[in-house]
Amino acid sequence: MKTLYLECNMGAAGDMLMGALYELLEDKAGFLNTMNRLLPGVAVEAQAASTCGIRGTHMAVTVYGEEEHSHDVALGHSGDAIHEHVHETAHDEAHHGHDHEHEHHHGHDHEHDHDHEHDHHHDHDHGHEHSHHHHHHSAPADINAILDGLDVPEEVRDSAKAVYARIAGAEAKAHGVPVSEIHFHEVGALDAIADVTGVCLALFLLKPDRVVVSPVHVGSGQVRCAHGIMPVPAPATANLLAGIPSYSGDIRGELCTPTGAALLAHFGQSFGPQPMMTVQKVGNGLGTKEFPAANCVRAFWGEEAAQAREVVSELCCHIDDMTAEALGFAMERLQEAGALDVSAAPILMKKGRPATALTVLCRAEDEVRLAEAVLRETSTLGVRVHPCARYTLTPSLRQVETAYGPVAIKCGDGWGIHREKPEYQDVADAARKAGVPFRQVWEAALAAAREG
Repeated sequence: MKTLYLECNMGAAGDMLMGALYELLEDKAGFLNTMNRLLPGVAVEAQAASTCGIRGTHMAVTVYGEEEHSHDVALGHSGDAIHEHVHETAHDEAHHGHDHEHEHHHGHDHEHDHDHEHDHHHDHDHGHEHSHHHHHHSAPADINAILDGLDVPEEVRDSAKAVYARIAGAEAKAHGVPVSEIHFHEVGALDAIADVTGVCLALFLLKPDRVVVSPVHVGSGQVRCAHGIMPVPAPATANLLAGIPSYSGDIRGELCTPTGAALLAHFGQSFGPQPMMTVQKVGNGLGTKEFPAANCVRAFWGEEAAQAREVVSELCCHIDDMTAEALGFAMERLQEAGALDVSAAPILMKKGRPATALTVLCRAEDEVRLAEAVLRETSTLGVRVHPCARYTLTPSLRQVETAYGPVAIKCGDGWGIHREKPEYQDVADAARKAGVPFRQVWEAALAAAREG
């Protein structure tokens, strides 16, 4: 099972996620070519960077040559500290229609820990006064219209629209207004669209079977935005992370942006520690701000082994008063009831009585139901239960064509192993129909499987 694990020890932002995923792609040039022809005035550049000695990629997204940045505020600063251009500090965040939405860019790429006033030290502190003519407001419908016009696969557009819908819903909830009143700042929206689309496109190209996300570090302190000064995590981010493990820490600043949170919430299928997996590639998406900890999102790509070990229940009983036919019927019924496996073995009980040891393997959640089925279908007066674990290959099924008709091939993958064998019932049915030996169809199916 191809698994993507996103490590968000320093939160997440759209450009950092895109940088981490970019490093996993085989065709990096093709990805950048696609991104750079989607939106007029928007350029995406993969810049080599490092943080705490770790090499990685910073995805620089510029709109008409500008790369936006956020403004974090040290505890105790007042709203008077807000700069005149705060309403324009929007990289990958949503903006409310009344010019008081939390629409900053974070992306750690431009994160600022203001332990002393105006100690920015950022790489792109260019101001925004020259950009006023670009700043208008776009409703969610306008954003969807832009996304609908992008030359990317439909699945990418749908994912991007779903991410924006999450952001708009979270912002609306945070401010107590209908989603219809949520608006996005144009410059912020354009580079945010690039971030969101880039992440959606990269995941479309990677096609992971499962996406697992670590607990998300949200940062601490306050962030300056068009409303004034907000706590970290900002209300919209907090709404988006509902139901997702997250935590604060000693790092001052906003580490998880609304866009980052929306992307994690949309694509994350489970949240927690890294699963057991054979890692094949690691991607590092970097921000430009320096922290005591490495400022990056790491993406681990590989073959997951977690599904190869699962907890199961083993049900056992000894039977000495059922005919072979009756016991065989009971075994069939247990399999129909959802048992993973049913087996019987001859044993000798006390006084030399011949008997049968019946063993039923089932999922832990099916234990009670299958134990009841054993009591109902057999003559035993009791069932012993043993919780245990088993290691397995991940099963799958495909079909091949033979001279005797189609035959399903059962596959098992994992641990660097690939195994195949024809499905018994398909082979048996084809052999009967063609009037040939079972082995002849079996070997024909194996040959077709090797060729295909």
